[in-house]
Amino acid sequence: MTSPTQPIRRTSPPSRPAEETARLGDEIYERDIRLQVEADHIGEVVAIDVESGSWAIGEDVIVATDRLRTQHPDAIDVWLLRVGHRALYHLGGVPCGELSDRGCGERRL
Repeated sequence: MTSPTQPIRRTSPPSRPAEETARLGDEIYERDIRLQVEADHIGEVVAIDVESGSWAIGEDVIVATDRLRTQHPDAIDVWLLRVGHRALYHLGGVPCGELSDRGCGERRL
């Protein structure tokens, strides 16, 4: 039994292939979310329900996912990404915001 403040974690399998979830999540982020979050939320995590297009942001994966599932408890195909980064997790490297204007391949001098 869970407490009223502890969200229920879904264990349902995804309803679509991972590649499709990734493609849809990236499309939704670029089209609807990026301009709203990049200026003030670098490094935070966005959780996107690719079925509804709803999304939530938080300081980590758990917070972002819990916020999304509070709004949409039946969300199954959720895409996660870190604002301003090319990957959700990384070993070393720098955020894209610290790179040159030419993109995420070169550092600013």
